[in-house]
Amino acid sequence: MPRLHGLASALALLLATGPASAADTSSDAPAAAATPDLASIRAQIKVEDYKAAIAALQPLADQGSKDPDVYNLLGFSLRKSGDRKTAQTFYEKALVIDPNHKGALEYQGELFIENGDLPKAQQNLAALVKLCPQGCEEREDLEKALAQAAKPK
Repeated sequence: MPRLHGLASALALLLATGPASAADTSSDAPAAAATPDLASIRAQIKVEDYKAAIAALQPLADQGSKDPDVYNLLGFSLRKSGDRKTAQTFYEKALVIDPNHKGALEYQGELFIENGDLPKAQQNLAALVKLCPQGCEEREDLEKALAQAAKPK
């Protein structure tokens, strides 16, 4: 009986920890290479250094990054720098990669508002409502921007 108990314990431990190679598979090299570290760029954006952010993001976009955050942040930085037309192309690229990218939906919606296209902004808000039925920051921010745009001036 003690031997069976030992086997059962070993089996339980094996099942609890999963396959031995699981730790190796979580850091897939191609996926890690496809996701650049954007922390320093986000810091530049936070302090409104959009020129530096654009300079750092543009090479990543030119290299064909598959990370929608690259295009979303580039679109945001361009929009905040006054280049709305180019910003729109980068929001679209982000949404081609990930049609449910909440940040790109919010920022593109804000761009639509800036361009006076409230119906398109409402479409982005509807997408965020579906993605965030309980609410999320992106949805709340776009709702506020739309409410502000609807106020008489």
